[in-house]
Amino acid sequence: MGTTIITTEDLREFKMELLDDIKQLLTNQSGLSSKKWLKSPEVRDLLGISPGALQNLRINGTLPYTKVGGLLYYDYQEIMEVLEKNRIHNQF
Repeated sequence: MGTTIITTEDLREFKMELLDDIKQLLTNQSGLSSKKWLKSPEVRDLLGISPGALQNLRINGTLPYTKVGGLLYYDYQEIMEVLEKNRIHNQF
């Protein structure tokens, strides 16, 4: 049996693949990914934030939304894009 050397880059790549797989599992379990538009409580649950934090994300323009009557709706795909855009890649 031969010896295999695992590099730091191999571990970093494995970590990113694992995180993507976990994110996909969580998204599929929540059932929210099948919905185009989410209401505020669903977004708060998805992101794990308070009503005030969600309001701040709206006010500062971080999270786009649509207002119909008195209800606020958020595009699921836009939320995912905001998360991806703000991803921080730490170095070892």
